[in-house]
Amino acid sequence: MKIILTGDRPTGKLHLGHYVGSLRERVKLQNSNEFDEIYIMIADAQALTDHAGTPATVRENILNVALDYLGVGLDPNKVTLFIQSQIPALFELTAYYMNLVTVSRLERNPTVKAEIAQKNFETSIPAGFLCYPISQAADITAFDATCVPVGEDQTPMLEQTREIVRKFNDLYGNGENILVEPDIFLPTSNVCRRLPGLDGKAKMSKTLGNCIYLSDDSDTLAKKVQTMYTDPTHIKVTDPGHIEGNVVFTYLDAFCDDVATVNEMKEHYQRGGLGDVKVKKFLLNVLEETLKPIRERRKQYENDPAAVMKILQEGTIKANDKASTVLARVKKAMKINYFE
Repeated sequence: MKIILTGDRPTGKLHLGHYVGSLRERVKLQNSNEFDEIYIMIADAQALTDHAGTPATVRENILNVALDYLGVGLDPNKVTLFIQSQIPALFELTAYYMNLVTVSRLERNPTVKAEIAQKNFETSIPAGFLCYPISQAADITAFDATCVPVGEDQTPMLEQTREIVRKFNDLYGNGENILVEPDIFLPTSNVCRRLPGLDGKAKMSKTLGNCIYLSDDSDTLAKKVQTMYTDPTHIKVTDPGHIEGNVVFTYLDAFCDDVATVNEMKEHYQRGGLGDVKVKKFLLNVLEETLKPIRERRKQYENDPAAVMKILQEGTIKANDKASTVLARVKKAMKINYFE
């Protein structure tokens, strides 16, 4: 079987980085009919590893993330949307996998190291945060996922999952693969793997406040596009400009299907005679065309939050059945199914 597991932390509304990095691909995969099962998780338990003091915010953002999922076109008739904390098997699997990973290995994980620095956890790392790569391994293996579509920054997490799978199968498999070793699925376009923020200094991030959210209205979108980092040496329209590191052109590469027009604009900008205002106006039209249908679908569901929560509840029941089946297989392999 071909099975997908992926998801997002409910730490805020989703943004364009999420869209080009994973959401757009998820919709394509959903509509490809190439996969037997697709599970998409709202990772609230993982969000609590660094938001333990604000659980109400995490709770509120579960609905926001679900609305964004439905807004981009994920179809609950084709995918299973569920809430991580409501699947007990995930926490039991995490406990068993913790015995297969050393603290030093967790500390070497590049994504964990980067996030520890970003969140100023160097002097006092919450144990839950340090161990969340193990929790991710439980999430992935609990659904027998063969494919995990993620952003590039999650590659180290997938490798850690693969290590855990191999070690578990070696220890408990008796020649069989009890757990499925997943493959990573990255966006084909390099620019989509790590979309920069509006300031051009880092990837788009809620924490850094340099995002365009999928739910931003037209006026907010226009204001944000106006603030985008371009080329500080391109002072006059007649000046030759640089496209490297110019966020506007990076976004055009990510969102505009008219490659010929974008290339023509790049050449014009580089030789001089094309101003930032005109390029930003073109980008604004492209982004508005992308976001308008997402915004409209999201609004429809936003008017009926009870229906959205019912979708999540039904998906969570289905996900729980699947994870419980995998957990039973794991416990049998470990010979801790004492009462069977």
